[in-house]
Amino acid sequence: MRRKKVRRMLINAFKTAGADKVIGAYIISFFAFALLICIWEPNIGSYLDGLWFCFASATSIGYGDLVAVTFPGRLVIVILTVYSIAVIAIFTAVITGFFMDLARIRASDSVQAFLVDLEHLPEMSKEELEKLSQKVKDFQKKK
Repeated sequence: MRRKKVRRMLINAFKTAGADKVIGAYIISFFAFALLICIWEPNIGSYLDGLWFCFASATSIGYGDLVAVTFPGRLVIVILTVYSIAVIAIFTAVITGFFMDLARIRASDSVQAFLVDLEHLPEMSKEELEKLSQKVKDFQKKK
């Protein structure tokens, strides 16, 4: 249950940031670039080889088993590599922002619960007061 909620929140974070469109456009571009490489590069004989070459270039692995030799092919790979770096940066930023927001929400919930406890201070039993006191001590230790 909790995983589904986190997954849904993460998907919403990507949609809110517009990263879902960027990643979708990147995937379409990736396949189009593979087709262009297959057409322009004489040493890449099939579409699957073009996909492999784009994957190796986009991930900066660059095995060297396939190499772009024409200017248009090299240009496509430069664009793909820069685009890949940008997409990975956006992906990382969205995930980092998501977890920062999640931590902020949890901290806010903790503060709200503490304030509720403080509002009911006169009504608390001795055990509840001791628990609250321990929470404050634990919080101060974390600082």
